[in-house]
Amino acid sequence: MDVYGLLGNPVGHSLSPPMHEAAYDELELEARYATFEPDRESLSDAIHGADALGIAGLNVTIPFKRDALEIVAPEDLAARIGAVNTIDFSGSGPPTGYNTDAVGALRALRDHDVAIEGARAVVVGAGGAGRAIAFGLADAGATVAIANRTEQKAHELAAEVPRATGYGLAEIDQLVANADVVVNATSVGMENDVSPVPADSLHAELAVLDAVYRPLKTRLLRDAAAAGATTVDGAWMLLYQGVEAFEIWTDRDAPVGAMNDALRTRL
Repeated sequence: MDVYGLLGNPVGHSLSPPMHEAAYDELELEARYATFEPDRESLSDAIHGADALGIAGLNVTIPFKRDALEIVAPEDLAARIGAVNTIDFSGSGPPTGYNTDAVGALRALRDHDVAIEGARAVVVGAGGAGRAIAFGLADAGATVAIANRTEQKAHELAAEVPRATGYGLAEIDQLVANADVVVNATSVGMENDVSPVPADSLHAELAVLDAVYRPLKTRLLRDAAAAGATTVDGAWMLLYQGVEAFEIWTDRDAPVGAMNDALRTRL
């Protein structure tokens, strides 16, 4: 039996176990998905111990994504993003680290027929999710405007991302008005019914992805729908980062429908 799992602290809230278990059941794989909560000082021992025990793959979540980068051999995108959320042990050398958050956002948008190459994209937020999404969009051929509360942080990230420019939030109205794609990569809208984007800047030619998935229908997405925009809720990004990890580990097409059903029944 293959064992996969999640490293984080805490992990009790995670939706990864039911999503991955649904995939194993759908494809009749002899596999199970477990959760592990090491402390930060034990992370290296946990990853190397998993390798020694024959665990097939691990997801990595808060607070270990940056620390894991120093323990594994990161592929190019994960190295540029500066964080690892998926580890594969199938190679003959050190474990390989991936970042599937970027691909998760791209696949979520493409699933909704959103064209990315040549698009003018706005990413709100320059934290971990913002970094991953900005790199993913740029690699896919979009120009990227990064808008962040601390403008200097947006400029610093834009200096690393191809075809990117940094801005403060004071300029977000004009950025969104001229954009094709908008992604909220902050937690705004998770705890309170507020949006990081002024409603009057939204328009029907936009595609709007909100990385927040609790609640699914955030104020940003409700405002975007009212403006006639294409809306993509955060569960799609969560789903596709998991789908990408599954496909890295198993080299098989993931049963996306079964994984999506398992995820959404728990939201």
